[in-house]
Amino acid sequence: MLDARIPDGPIAEKWGRHKFNLKLVNPANKRKYHIIVVGTGLAGASAAASLSEMGYRVSSFFIHDSPRRAHSIAAQGGINAAKNYQNDGDSVYRLFYDTVKGGDFRAREANVHRLAELSVNIIDQCVAQGVPFAREYGGYLANRSFGGAQVARTFYARGQTGQQLLLGAYGALMKEAARGSVKLYPRREMLDLIVVDNRATGITCRNLLTGDIEAHTADAVVLATGGYGNVYYLSTNAKASNVTATWRAHKRGAFFANPCYTQIHPTCIPVHGDYQSKLTLMSESLRNDGRIWVPRKKDDKRSPDQIPESDRYYYLEEKYPSFGNLVPRDVASRNAKAVCDEGSGVGSTGMAVYLDFRDAIQRDGKAAIEARYGNLFEMYERITAQNPYTVPMMIYPAIHYTMGGLWVDYNLMSNLPGLHVLGEANFSDHGANRLGASALMQGLADGYFVIPITIGDFLARSGPSKVKPDHPAVQDAARETRERTDRLVGLKGKRTVDEFHRELGQILWDKCGMARTAAGLKDALARIPELREQFWQEVNVVGSPGSLNQVLERAGRVADYLEFAELLCTDALHREESCGGHFREEYQTPEGEAQRNDEAFCYAAAWEFQGVGAAPVLHKEPLEFHEVHLTQRSYK
Repeated sequence: MLDARIPDGPIAEKWGRHKFNLKLVNPANKRKYHIIVVGTGLAGASAAASLSEMGYRVSSFFIHDSPRRAHSIAAQGGINAAKNYQNDGDSVYRLFYDTVKGGDFRAREANVHRLAELSVNIIDQCVAQGVPFAREYGGYLANRSFGGAQVARTFYARGQTGQQLLLGAYGALMKEAARGSVKLYPRREMLDLIVVDNRATGITCRNLLTGDIEAHTADAVVLATGGYGNVYYLSTNAKASNVTATWRAHKRGAFFANPCYTQIHPTCIPVHGDYQSKLTLMSESLRNDGRIWVPRKKDDKRSPDQIPESDRYYYLEEKYPSFGNLVPRDVASRNAKAVCDEGSGVGSTGMAVYLDFRDAIQRDGKAAIEARYGNLFEMYERITAQNPYTVPMMIYPAIHYTMGGLWVDYNLMSNLPGLHVLGEANFSDHGANRLGASALMQGLADGYFVIPITIGDFLARSGPSKVKPDHPAVQDAARETRERTDRLVGLKGKRTVDEFHRELGQILWDKCGMARTAAGLKDALARIPELREQFWQEVNVVGSPGSLNQVLERAGRVADYLEFAELLCTDALHREESCGGHFREEYQTPEGEAQRNDEAFCYAAAWEFQGVGAAPVLHKEPLEFHEVHLTQRSYK
């Protein structure tokens, strides 16, 4: 049993009491401590800036040339907060309730309530930084709706909210860098975690420009490296997003929790070719005004403007009248797949549905729709050469976000002392399905308001690390990293890295994608080790290790995917229930909804690494629900 260190007391008082009971590092002593932060997305940039402002010495590592290139910029639709400016019944408790329910009762209640509490502070923080949130005519901040909620609580900056929030965090980070208390390490990829006496004390990384292997030590390590969605090859994630940092930490002893919880976003531009390298997200905010439908007649090839209202099947509105097109992402995705599988899909492949703005434009006018979504419409037209003001968008679900990640306690520390994990890289807040606009909320809550407080408790109790760069364990970690890199460059087979990645992604999408079965998962678990063996025998990695070598970078990441994919499928096979984004076809209600098994699986599954190809050890953190009672989710 894992100890999540959840504080006692009423849920609304847990965080406040906990902050009082934590040990503190006094201001004069903070400068004695050095913290490594890996990643400069919303969680990493906000954490590095906040820790530096408090007085800690911070080193910030990131794979891009600028912190601004972190994948957080891709978040479009908005950020949730329980401000209740609309006076429509929202509250901290309702945001907490919606998030627990949206995660299909597989999230930790205490963490979710803290997230809802902190949401109101995030908006104030970002407004003070100058984030240009949309405003009503009178100057008040505007809100819109997102899936899984019946209130308008999502703050936004047109269709580029993530970018604007990241610019705010980036400004705070660069202010501290200019002050000299944050040292930036651009174009560095973390390749290993240094652990000495069961304490995380540093990282090894590769300088992506020179190829040099570096070892850096610190008193604590913070990972904010995002999710693992690119294991599927085709996803909405930036191509550079990867699992390497968290996977290498896992191999050093950090437990990996709930890897089978992967989110399928229902509103993406469909696949259009065999050699496509990634997919493009169309913001969930579009479902506020766009109506989703397919022709009622199967294989109806008529142009959408030729299909009368009586022949249009608005399937979400008909099946879920209370929420309509704003059902949570897992529900919307499964229903899109179902109508396409039945033969009602549209487009050249039949694997798409319409997202239609005809009625909204007639109701509110083109100018109003353009003001809300103009840049999203422009992006869609550039990619598809179709004008969504006159022709309905075509969308289909795609891999988007990962709710699983490294296991952390209430302080956001993993089971490895000294290793803290933030944002999408941890597992803690979203359960089996993330509600839209909650990723930005979690990343900034973790970085601005949680880790600056909780990391002090670890440092005060543990004291400074005595591990220096010349420590034998540090030298061993650097040597192992160098040897693995040299081994990759020594592979001179006939197949490219991307060929293996694409084949792995197809296996996962077919066997562990929107729908999973025991037979399919067992097939995947038989094929993945074979593919991994072929990779190490047949892949061709060109160039040398001591230079800029992007093929080598991709090879290292794909090698990790080929190991991680086995854990992902193992977790999906062991969880004999359907919940959120994890849909096992054997476990569904007569209406086709996810059917949980609370008696057997009401826990977080945290896996311990035992070796490549060896069965991992399962550790369980029981999930207790005192505030939101376990019920079958319904959005009807």
